[in-house]
Amino acid sequence: MFELHTLALMTLGVTAGLIAGAIPGFTIAMAVVLTLPFTFGMTATQGLSTMIGVLVGGLSGGLMAGMLTGIPGTPSSVATTFDGFPMARKGQPGLALGIGVWSSFFGGITGAIVLVTLAPQLARVGLEFGPWDYFALVMFALTITSSLSGKALLKGIIAGTLGLLVAAIGEDEVNGVARFTFGNDAIRQGFAFLPVLVGLFAFSQLLSDVQDRVKASKPLMPKGAKAVRVEHRQAIVEVLRRWVVVLRSSFIGVFTGILPGAGSSVSNILAYDQAKKASKHPEEFGTGIPDGIIAPESSNNATEGGALIMVMALGIPGDIITAVMLGALLIHDVVPSPSFISEEPVLAYSIFIAFFFAHFIMVTMQAFCLRIFVLITRVPMYILTSVILLYCAIGVFALHNVGFDLWTLFLFGILGYILRNLGFPLAPMILGVVLGDIAELNLNRAWSISNDLSLFITRPWSAFFLTLAAFSTVFPWYQRDRATKKWTQFYFPIFAFAIAVPVIFMGGTVRPVLGLCLILLGVYLLWRRVNKATDLSC
Repeated sequence: MFELHTLALMTLGVTAGLIAGAIPGFTIAMAVVLTLPFTFGMTATQGLSTMIGVLVGGLSGGLMAGMLTGIPGTPSSVATTFDGFPMARKGQPGLALGIGVWSSFFGGITGAIVLVTLAPQLARVGLEFGPWDYFALVMFALTITSSLSGKALLKGIIAGTLGLLVAAIGEDEVNGVARFTFGNDAIRQGFAFLPVLVGLFAFSQLLSDVQDRVKASKPLMPKGAKAVRVEHRQAIVEVLRRWVVVLRSSFIGVFTGILPGAGSSVSNILAYDQAKKASKHPEEFGTGIPDGIIAPESSNNATEGGALIMVMALGIPGDIITAVMLGALLIHDVVPSPSFISEEPVLAYSIFIAFFFAHFIMVTMQAFCLRIFVLITRVPMYILTSVILLYCAIGVFALHNVGFDLWTLFLFGILGYILRNLGFPLAPMILGVVLGDIAELNLNRAWSISNDLSLFITRPWSAFFLTLAAFSTVFPWYQRDRATKKWTQFYFPIFAFAIAVPVIFMGGTVRPVLGLCLILLGVYLLWRRVNKATDLSC
């Protein structure tokens, strides 16, 4: 990691991420996807370090556009705009940018510390997994993805199912049986991961950006715009004064990152909401106060620490960006699994170190990238779109040097554009494509070992994840009815009882004690609900 070549690649990755994140519509996922083809000629360590640089840079780059133009550069910086843009309009753009940069830094470092601490521990637990447990884990991941689709729950489920269908096209990995090919030899190989990803996210987004002729011909910022100077010293003082907000938001980010399918687009809004609720002056949020910048920027960088925990310890992508990381590992012939950290310790700890380094590089490169950002924002949108699309096509073709991948890019770009316009979330579909193969492979393995379906329920880890999946599926209805329906009062007590059973049967000393604590928690929650109902009736 200390080799000059690796550090130079990381610096280049962070710079590219900062610029890409600052351009509205050019998402972090798109930037990481476009970086992937350039890593083919690198070692696994160098390739992943470069992609982590793009990831960290993209998370911090989104605040530049949000604060200077009022348009969030990425979904992870939506909540930053609520107070960042008003502070910049009040004549403090340098302070606003400084608070955003240092909040991102401290949030990312917190996420990195949690990553280094928890990932090896979770990996040891993951060694207990069998194919039944893996399949149940993927089912849980898919239900979480769908339940985090907001109000479009049904559309999220449909998109996730569509992704599973795409994963099933082509030859079965275990038996070699062709499915849904309709006699076409090109389809027999299945759809490559990268063209599907670039098509759904990059190409569909580019089509959306230029569908309005007037908007496509305009630059993002007026030609008279000038770069501003980041006020680092004052910003650090403001951030350290609010260390409680930083820590709370960072842990919200880590927790959200661990949930498969959530990501920084969810965590930044959650952290902003919690900061507002905990504030003594919630009415000041939205007027340009530091707390409104610190909360979302701390959380979105910390989120990727949590997401990397999942992909490294369990081989399950925490969000769409780590899904691309998963694809990168597979391309470099590294298969993420519960034994990944023990089998590939050099690569695993290189990822830890790269996540740390990238945040220091990000702070250094931010001021330089501000000047480049102002130059890029003077270019009309249709020119930017054309250049990005060209790189998309080159990157996809370089994967296998076959023309069919370009048709895959085109097909899934049109499909993604249609789904986007119809209000379907694309993240569930992408995770369906990624997780579909893992689910099918482990279901095949489980069935090959034993045709006893009761093993999915009697094995503790499988029962644990299936229980989580069941309650995760019901959770959106709980959120909708919790203020009006009586049944919602018993949701968490029943959840505590249900989840305690498989935890107790996992064996050892710690987990049975933890299971008993969950039962006591369930009893306490039930007692509170009953007492509350009695008081209301009196």
